[in-house]
Amino acid sequence: MLGRGHAEALVPMIADLPGKGRADRIAVALGPGSFTGVRVGLAAARALALAWRCDLIGYPTLALVAAMARDEAGAQPCTVAMTGGHGEWFVQPFGADGLPIADLASLTPEAAAAVSTDLIAGSQAEALVVRRGSGRALPLHPDARSFALLPATLLGAADHPLYGRAPDARLPAA
Repeated sequence: MLGRGHAEALVPMIADLPGKGRADRIAVALGPGSFTGVRVGLAAARALALAWRCDLIGYPTLALVAAMARDEAGAQPCTVAMTGGHGEWFVQPFGADGLPIADLASLTPEAAAAVSTDLIAGSQAEALVVRRGSGRALPLHPDARSFALLPATLLGAADHPLYGRAPDARLPAA
């Protein structure tokens, strides 16, 4: 995983791929994730789709992790818990069909412990299972190679990022 330098590293990494990465369709993770990572990924995907005149689709990052969990553990409900900002976790439950059963939320670890599924997947899966004192953890990180596992109904326009929490910036008081 790349901690810093997204903008500097992404395009050269694509250029190093066979055929310079050129594709007929681009799929991009919409988030949630790091603010910069989501913005850089989406901007690069939009630019390449425009330059290559190809289709661009987006998908929710937590849905990809849920799809990976279904592939590994079988079709069962699971909750995805990923590292968020300011000590919170991005949390979203998914049904056995891989579709979300509640909205994405940015929760404190204490609030996340109230999730009801036995299977927990994601970067905070182990921590959440320990905090709850029960469940099965699948410590997974999003892997774009698993894109084909996503339910088709979760693929859509790459027109807006999913930040998962409200912005930190505040307008100045009047």
